[in-house]
Amino acid sequence: MSVKYPKAKQFFRVSAAAGLCALVTACGGSTDKTTLAQTDYLNPGTAWPTGVAVAGHRGASALRPEHTLASYQKAIDDGADIVEPDLVSTKDGVLVARHENEISGTTDVSSKTQFADRKKTKVIDGIPVTGWFTEDFTLAELKTLRAKERIPLNRPANTAFDGQFEIPTLQEVIDLVRQQSQAKGRTIGIYPETKHPTYFKSIGLPLEKRLVDTLKANGYKGKDAAVYIQSFEVANLKEIRAMSDYRIVQLIDNPNNAPVNGVPRNAPYDFVAAGNGRTYADLITPAGLKEIAAYADVVAPYKEVIIPRTAANELGTPTAFITNAKAAGLKVHTWTLRPENPFLPVSLRQGDVNSPSQRGDSISEIHAYLKAGLDGFFTDDSAVGKTAVNSFKK
Repeated sequence: MSVKYPKAKQFFRVSAAAGLCALVTACGGSTDKTTLAQTDYLNPGTAWPTGVAVAGHRGASALRPEHTLASYQKAIDDGADIVEPDLVSTKDGVLVARHENEISGTTDVSSKTQFADRKKTKVIDGIPVTGWFTEDFTLAELKTLRAKERIPLNRPANTAFDGQFEIPTLQEVIDLVRQQSQAKGRTIGIYPETKHPTYFKSIGLPLEKRLVDTLKANGYKGKDAAVYIQSFEVANLKEIRAMSDYRIVQLIDNPNNAPVNGVPRNAPYDFVAAGNGRTYADLITPAGLKEIAAYADVVAPYKEVIIPRTAANELGTPTAFITNAKAAGLKVHTWTLRPENPFLPVSLRQGDVNSPSQRGDSISEIHAYLKAGLDGFFTDDSAVGKTAVNSFKK
């Protein structure tokens, strides 16, 4: 059955009122109503989050097709402190949540005969990509598509939801987060990522101002806001810093990534486009981390930068990365801690260790990162992430 989410304002108004009535009835007075009305869940202050932050990676992508309102809702229900929408642009300049601007792997676009002529080959960050791209569709056209599971071999149960959910806009994600914060009586943050910012700027659809303007219009206020803005590039984060005071996160991809089509994959693409020769390896040095701290609040590397894998695909000895990052004044998050066997160290795999979908002991992997001093992490299953945080003993 198709799930249709209500109009954002109506959804917020009705649910918030219901939650308010429940609180007042249970407590027998008006104090709770006043307190609830005064609570600014969008802007909890610079001390938020007070513990290790669990970020629902693309929502609860281990349990629902990624970047759908259903996926974000599941992550929230399972205790996520923050949900993550990756952002790309439509033809008419609306920010929508997709992991990539090429959408054949996450929607049913290839089955839509009316869009057959939209299939193209483009060069995205130096790599030829063939498919259908968000920037060739208006929002109204994208809303006719439905999401599907991106990695069905790893998550076969998610295919039961194929064809049910729309592509959400950033505004719809914010509306959901705001409504759910009110309904659940706790702050739920938002962790947007600007995808392929150099590319989108090159085609006249820059992401940065649209993102900042949307956040400001919704009442998010600088570093007090429950917002982290992230990117694998550097220049666009500096641009965002110049126009806002939101918390900024420098993502760090694997410095050991091999080139693709002759294009480096171990460097921010804006570095590659500028031909400056620097890579992520330069950014994870003590000097590079101090450079990041000049414009960012958090650095979030690929997890093996923090704890490398051994030749036997086991967790190795933690590097000095967290120590060096904190010495530079940065918080440290990492990505992505997934529950299925193929993503885990060999000794933490369970059941059929060769199964692409069998789950292993991801809690022990998360504990290893918490022991290393992590401040937050992305997980595809927020319930597992919260269990790991709550059960961790230093």
